[in-house]
Amino acid sequence: MFKNIILLFFTLTLVSCGEIIQPTLDTFKAEKDVFESGKSLISLPFDLHDLEEVTVDQNTLLIGVHGSNSPGYEWIYPLQTLNDENNMVAFFRWDDEACPAPSVSSLLSLIEKKISDNPNLNKIILLGHSYGGLLVVAFAEAWEMDFPLQIHSIAAPLAGMGIFTSICNYEVPNNLRDNIELHQWRTIKELDGAFSDLDYDPQVVKILKSKVTRLPETYKGNKLGHNWSISWVADEISKEE
Repeated sequence: MFKNIILLFFTLTLVSCGEIIQPTLDTFKAEKDVFESGKSLISLPFDLHDLEEVTVDQNTLLIGVHGSNSPGYEWIYPLQTLNDENNMVAFFRWDDEACPAPSVSSLLSLIEKKISDNPNLNKIILLGHSYGGLLVVAFAEAWEMDFPLQIHSIAAPLAGMGIFTSICNYEVPNNLRDNIELHQWRTIKELDGAFSDLDYDPQVVKILKSKVTRLPETYKGNKLGHNWSISWVADEISKEE
């Protein structure tokens, strides 16, 4: 508790001096402005970033993977909601203007290093939104470790959009290894601004052994569209834990 107070004090001091600081779950609380917090999150360089102090009590590595042209703010509430003493919360900043394959390889190497550096870890959870959801599903093909891997693909165009699939040679996995759990969270297409103008639902693909949930029309009194979907899913995951 005392350590967190000290961290928050230095956070506020640096913010008041106008210095750029590494965003963390604590700085999000200090700023209390999801849009400013989102800007700091999405301004991070391409890499895997810890959003809190790493401790020996954390046995699950939980990683948020953003979508294309993400403003960042859509991740603030979900990452705070999913944080607990067992989760090591991190954010993967990647080149969402490129094909996902290079970033899949990069994320795999970064996770392998995390596991090597933190022997207390025994589970990996990936949450990918939109284009990031496509990346985490592609990641399933690259995963060959014995570690349990839980993947949440949220409002993701897994069936492809435009010329993306032909350029990137992307294909959804036909099946999953026994230690991989995949959950597809699909918005209602007509309410999702990213998909509503399409004549098909790009979220709909068949992947054996995956679980599919269609999100409701509203969330906390608002239309449940593209960016709200992560918050709804975070609440649902929290209920199950």
